[in-house]
Amino acid sequence: MFEHTQMKCLHALLDTIIPPDDYPGAVEAGVGDYLQRQLAGDLAESLSSYETWLADLDAEARAVNGTDFADMTPRERAELLTRVETGVVKARWSIEPAAFFREIVEHCAEGYYSDSGNGGNRGGIAWRMIGFEVTG
Repeated sequence: MFEHTQMKCLHALLDTIIPPDDYPGAVEAGVGDYLQRQLAGDLAESLSSYETWLADLDAEARAVNGTDFADMTPRERAELLTRVETGVVKARWSIEPAAFFREIVEHCAEGYYSDSGNGGNRGGIAWRMIGFEVTG
């Protein structure tokens, strides 16, 4: 689905939105798998948009730091996403940057906290983190 550079960017993006701490970050919790499953199914019409948005994010990273998003430090990525969220960008975007940010954060949260059967929340880790117990 995504080529190597896009996947690196996506994984860095997801782990910047939900970074690992005492619990797994987004990638280890399966959010990338969830998103790919959704982009092959219910969100199939968004696949080309995602490919373009990841390119926009890399272009922004190069404009700001001279490197691809995935090659930035976690702190640099977080600072860049703060600017994207508020629309303070240097590169030309195919979408309003804040709209991109809202959409990816929503999809990241869906994947992190969803039912494991959807490809994310691997092993129910997010549910354990918040104290949710499945009974029955």
